[in-house]
Amino acid sequence: MSKKANKLTLMAILTAVALIIFIIEAQFPLPIPVPGVKLGLANIITLFALFYQRNKQGMQEGHSKQKNQSKHEDQCKHEKQNKQSKKDSRNEFFTTSNVFSILFCRIVLGTLLTGRLIVLVYSLTGGVFGFIAQIMIKRFVSNKQIWVCGAVGGIFHNIGQILAAAVITGTPAIIAYLPILIIAGILTGILTGFIAQFAVARIPESIA
Repeated sequence: MSKKANKLTLMAILTAVALIIFIIEAQFPLPIPVPGVKLGLANIITLFALFYQRNKQGMQEGHSKQKNQSKHEDQCKHEKQNKQSKKDSRNEFFTTSNVFSILFCRIVLGTLLTGRLIVLVYSLTGGVFGFIAQIMIKRFVSNKQIWVCGAVGGIFHNIGQILAAAVITGTPAIIAYLPILIIAGILTGILTGFIAQFAVARIPESIA
C-alpha cells in the first residue's frame, strides 16, 4: 500500500473513532446548568493527529542519525540526509489541512447523525477557533506538553461557540457565561490533552 493510501486510511480511521466518541458523548450530557459545557472528548483525536506527525518525524530523524553514525559519514553528507529526511517526513505525515479535514468531517457527520443540525454553526465556529489556537500553540510545546495545547484549544472553542450564540440569537448578554465556559474549557482541555499525550507517547515504533 502506498504512503498516500496509508495516510488516507489512517485519516478515515481517526475520523471514525472521533465520530464514535462524539456520538456517545452526545447521549450523556453533563448535569451542569450551563449551556455549552461538555467534555469534548472527540478533541482527543484532533490533538493526537496534530502531534502524531511530530512524534513520527522525531523517530525517523533518530533512526537517520543512528545510521549516519554507524557509517561514519562526513558532515556534508549528514546535513544532506537530514534535510532530505525532514522533507520526506513533511510529505508523508499529516498536514494542517489533513487534521482539519478530520475535524471538519467529524463535526458535520456527527451533527447529521445526532440530528442536531441547529448546532452545526456553533460546533463549526467553536471547532475552527479551537483548531487555530491549537495550531499556533503547537509551535511552542513538546509532546510532553500536549495538555497545554488541549487547554488553550478548549478555551478558544468555548469562546467561538459563545460568540456564535451571541450573534445568532441576537443576545449579547449570553457572553456573561464566558468566564464559566473558559474555566470549563481549561479543565476539559487538560483532560483531553493528557489522554492524547498518553496515546501519542505509546505509538509503537514499528508503525512510525
